[in-house]
Amino acid sequence: MLAVLAVAALSACASKGKLSFENGGPGTVVVELGDQEPSVIDTHGGVSYLDYDCTPGDVTIRFEDGSSTVIPGPLCSDKQVFIKDGAATVKPAEKNS
Repeated sequence: MLAVLAVAALSACASKGKLSFENGGPGTVVVELGDQEPSVIDTHGGVSYLDYDCTPGDVTIRFEDGSSTVIPGPLCSDKQVFIKDGAATVKPAEKNS
């Protein structure tokens, strides 16, 4: 039984897919995954990391006003992140996206 649980836990981030971020504003944000160059996302814009697995750790989102928020990682390609009003919400990725 423990072996099955261990395999299930290890496979949680096993398949590559698309990790997406959408910025509802206001203002531009910078997303730092830890293993990629930081991504600048304009208001009402987005970025998707294709053929992506999981971040190596936490994800940092920096806002224009100098504040930031941290999403505890790893964050895997089965999630999408919605950024708005200085906060980030992580939701399951859409199945057909």
